[in-house]
Amino acid sequence: MASLDEIRQIRLEKISKLQKKSLKPYSSDVVFSHSLKEVIEKFEEGIEVKLVGRIMSLRGQGSLLFFNFFDGTETFQGVLKKDVIGDKDFAFFEEVVDIGDFIEVAGKLFTTKRGQQSVEVSGWRITTKSLRPLPEKYHGLQDVEQKYRKRYLDVLMDKDVYNDFKIRAKIISKIREILGAEDFMEVETPILQNQASGAMAETFKTHHDDYDIDMVLRISLEAELKMLMVGGYPAIYEIGKNFRNEGSDSTHMQEFTMLEWYKAYKNLDYNFELTERMIKTVAKEVLGKMQFKIIDANDKEIEIDLDTEWKKVKFNDLIKENTGWNPEGASRDEIEENVLKLGFTKNEISKISDGNLLDFIFKKSSRDKIINPTFVTHYPGALKPLAVQNEDGTAEVAQLIIAGAEITNQYSELIDPIIQKDLLEKQSELREKGDKETMGLNNEFIEAMEYGMPTMTGFGMGIDRLVAILTEKSNLRDTVFFPIMRPKE
Repeated sequence: MASLDEIRQIRLEKISKLQKKSLKPYSSDVVFSHSLKEVIEKFEEGIEVKLVGRIMSLRGQGSLLFFNFFDGTETFQGVLKKDVIGDKDFAFFEEVVDIGDFIEVAGKLFTTKRGQQSVEVSGWRITTKSLRPLPEKYHGLQDVEQKYRKRYLDVLMDKDVYNDFKIRAKIISKIREILGAEDFMEVETPILQNQASGAMAETFKTHHDDYDIDMVLRISLEAELKMLMVGGYPAIYEIGKNFRNEGSDSTHMQEFTMLEWYKAYKNLDYNFELTERMIKTVAKEVLGKMQFKIIDANDKEIEIDLDTEWKKVKFNDLIKENTGWNPEGASRDEIEENVLKLGFTKNEISKISDGNLLDFIFKKSSRDKIINPTFVTHYPGALKPLAVQNEDGTAEVAQLIIAGAEITNQYSELIDPIIQKDLLEKQSELREKGDKETMGLNNEFIEAMEYGMPTMTGFGMGIDRLVAILTEKSNLRDTVFFPIMRPKE
């Protein structure tokens, strides 16, 4: 078997053969009359067509050559007949054309004796000469790491993967359509920021050379979007990238896509209704179904039904149900005692706030047991310092959980600048004591609040996590084209 270097050298020699005949191995233009999808949909024997695409398979049979080519819309068969195209053109095709090349053909449509719709080629030219061989057709890329590193080959060789990313695009388009019908305006906010805010997460740090200032990549869309609400827009949203410098696994990525929206003069009930309607509509109209299956970390198949009742359950009630311990009004000693039972590292406890310890208990005891869509409400207020705070120490929030994954965060947004500043100052104090899962004080955000924010509800959803459920993927890396990978040595 020839090595990759040997194959590449042979193909370079084929480029020379093309050039000797004054043929361009890399064309700046192509001519075609139909996409391959249009040819299949409007197939009519005998009509003359011009078609383009990449050769995906190639086989000879005496005075006949058959190839399948793909233009991004469909795959179609081309047939070269020696008595039609002539001995020289037939032989030259055999000599210089390889699987992976892009080709332009002219010819007429016909049906083979085996009933295969095809184009009988009367003229051809290479428009892009490939130098590297494609993966073997029926196996594609087998190594998972190679699939992520060379996603362009993965989508080319695996039709299911190719279609999954088309589904992702349709999901996002449908979300935009739904929000547009609710009179939301799409906006953009900065990715490069002076200060990270809006979430509890570590940042990626960089430096602005011209201004000579340290900057960070944003961890949330929230602060800037809520600041825009001061400007009078009644409903805005953004679909954009966030970056969190934390651990990565099948359910977490450091770079991910978020949808956040804010609606003035609406409450959490509106938020619940729109969330359920949006996700159900996307599932029904894009995927055509409401039931999905996911393989969990233990290789167990989980069945999800979006067409069931979307329950609302309180955070403390779930912990009580699954541990037998009621966290409401619990002392620090009680919290620590229950955290240790679930495997928390003892030497780290002193650095972590009560809210984050309770969150650990919830995730360890309860979250993975939630399969069908459930709104978990009344999280500890310390975990949600940007939301309205209730008198019982909880926040007026909800989190949609599906198959043990956090899909959305939904708030009655805090609009009181005095309370907000106090909460964020307390968060900053906790951070200085070593709890990294806290927020910093953003004075620009507080200043904007002091000009007056409308009563509003807000929503945040990880697009990648929704796509994973609707395409039945267990690993978030399977929902993005180019997940972050360690460089090869």
